[in-house]
Amino acid sequence: MLTLARVPLIAAWMLFALAEERYGGFALGFFACAAMLLSGLTDLWDGWLARRWGVVSTFGKLADPLMDKIFYVVAFPTLLWLVTIRYGASFHSLLLLVFTILYILRDLWVTFMRAVGSVYGAPVAAMTLGKVRTALSFPAAGWIYLHVLLSPFASGAAATAWLFSVYFVEVSMTLLNVYSFFSYTRAYMPYVKKALEK
Repeated sequence: MLTLARVPLIAAWMLFALAEERYGGFALGFFACAAMLLSGLTDLWDGWLARRWGVVSTFGKLADPLMDKIFYVVAFPTLLWLVTIRYGASFHSLLLLVFTILYILRDLWVTFMRAVGSVYGAPVAAMTLGKVRTALSFPAAGWIYLHVLLSPFASGAAATAWLFSVYFVEVSMTLLNVYSFFSYTRAYMPYVKKALEK
């Protein structure tokens, strides 16, 4: 239930965030932040509780990464739209566009590599690097959204520092994403070569 709750929670975040952008209002922004926070926390709680209660299942192992992917597909394009609406065609929107495309492409590629590897008995569990990337994705999305939501109230040096912290998060996550792409490719390439030989 916790794993599957990630989807309605991130959908609620999107609706509240879009409504806040359109109509304004502290309550809409607060509810958006709460929904995103709860959506991210489900990723921590579901695995922890499954191990604690001894209910780790094949369904959970498959559903959890799918819910993560749905989070990315909803959160990052929505953030891109919000940044573009708020700041126009800026460097920030371009950086977030590259970030979003690479994020989604990496997930599609890793899914493909795992599918090929599974035919030849490769382990399909997430690598440590993939788990780190996923764990950092939730606070990264939250930090970007907080900036979009609250930046109109910041000014001067504080506003500049905050914007550069968001750039740092986006660039760091982009680099981690690229590194993860190549790590999975290297790990699964022997299985891809087997598939190509046949």
